[in-house]
Amino acid sequence: MKGFIKIGVIFIGLFLLLLCAPSDSGLSVAAAAEKKPTAVKVDLDDKIGEPNAKFDVNKMSDMSDFDPTTSAMQGHVQGDTIKIAYVNAFSGAAAENGPIHMMPLQFAAHDINKRGGIWVDGKKRLIEIIQADHMSKPDQCKTICERMVLQEKVHVLMGTSGSNLMKIINQVGSKYKVISVNEGSLADELQDAVNFGRYSFMPSPTTDQIGRGMAYYYGQIRKKEKKFYILCQDYSFGHDMADSFKAGLKEYFPGAQIVGEDYHKLFLTDFAPYLEKIKASGAEVIYTGDWIPDAANLLKQARQMGIKLPFANLFLNEPNFLHDVGVEGTKGLVNIDVYDMPQAFKNYPDFIKFYKAYNNGWKKGWKAPFNTRLYEHGTGGIGLYGASGYWLFSVIERAKSLDPEKIIKVWEGDVYQYPNGKIVKMRACDHKTIQPLRVAEYVPPAEQKASMSIPPYYWYQGTSLNGPEWLVPASKVLPPMDQKLDRCNGKNAWGE
Repeated sequence: MKGFIKIGVIFIGLFLLLLCAPSDSGLSVAAAAEKKPTAVKVDLDDKIGEPNAKFDVNKMSDMSDFDPTTSAMQGHVQGDTIKIAYVNAFSGAAAENGPIHMMPLQFAAHDINKRGGIWVDGKKRLIEIIQADHMSKPDQCKTICERMVLQEKVHVLMGTSGSNLMKIINQVGSKYKVISVNEGSLADELQDAVNFGRYSFMPSPTTDQIGRGMAYYYGQIRKKEKKFYILCQDYSFGHDMADSFKAGLKEYFPGAQIVGEDYHKLFLTDFAPYLEKIKASGAEVIYTGDWIPDAANLLKQARQMGIKLPFANLFLNEPNFLHDVGVEGTKGLVNIDVYDMPQAFKNYPDFIKFYKAYNNGWKKGWKAPFNTRLYEHGTGGIGLYGASGYWLFSVIERAKSLDPEKIIKVWEGDVYQYPNGKIVKMRACDHKTIQPLRVAEYVPPAEQKASMSIPPYYWYQGTSLNGPEWLVPASKVLPPMDQKLDRCNGKNAWGE
């Protein structure tokens, strides 16, 4: 699912993440409104339970000196360190992906380092992030991962854009008994009976969770449009996104109709033939899993052809291209997100301090490529990448060791709370993450206060973006479990 970040842009919903401090208090937020719920209890109703650890904003460091070009990077951290190899594309056609994923991990590591590091195996150690370029090439991915393990002696492999490449990272981790962390790939098969490894963990949600989550929104929350046209990229990720949405409609919206279904080649420049079919189909909503550049070209051409239908999407959230389309052209888009929570500033006020620590740093003027709108707010996909780091660091802190067996013991079944209040659980038997998702409707700047409830009360002036937001409960999008995996045989979807 190379697109998952080929667009790093994709996940810009915005965000950033959290830290690692044990806590004995769960999340409690306001009750949902009748027609347009604006807040919900996130954990207990879904059986996730109280977090074992949570981000504590009061322990957060002064992040004003964070520099995404150097902080926590190899060569800038001295001594006996906790070594994390961040594996992604830093060169080649997908080179934009690497910085988008790695920068939030650096942010989390810089925070922990300024607190003095983590006590492991009898001593305090700082965190060191080592950049590992797989160039989007399978052979290079295996080579660089083995170099990280055998020469750099890293304690953790972390990545990446592209499920085919994440599979290789996990395989290397399993071979050498090194923890591997998937924060950027969505394929369910990564943790199935064929590909599962005890050393691999998947904080990222799966395509099944995302597609079914969007179907739940239309069938159980919005309850309005019934005619959907599916248009996705013609490769495994696009088909998985479509199949999961169709399965979700059968489950949550049996009265819905699929009035058309098409798959297009990657990097298409002319969507007119597909858009003409959509025009004639009677569709009320276009569902797409496309990532940029396809997502951007699809939306731009649809609006140029006078098609004003809403797009139900995962990746139509990159602010630079949204500004190109403008306020009216982006109004009404419906986005599902993997990190953000509904009305996080209202429902979980601690998040305000965390958000400002990130946003104020950006305003001070980070160097390219981190000085564009893509990085401004640090939520959405960017948030997930950093949050995964904080969760990992918390697990290591509680394990008090870099011994992978001790890390596995803590992380299996662990419940953690991100800085925006989101509570997640690592299912013990297959290492997939049980988590809620957020759906948002894009509205003009004057209406964005519904989600951006702190000054300036809008995300951007030049595009529609998050306004009303709703929660898809974790219990409605439990990740699929492969019963052929002996560890999961006989267990329910909660892993019990």
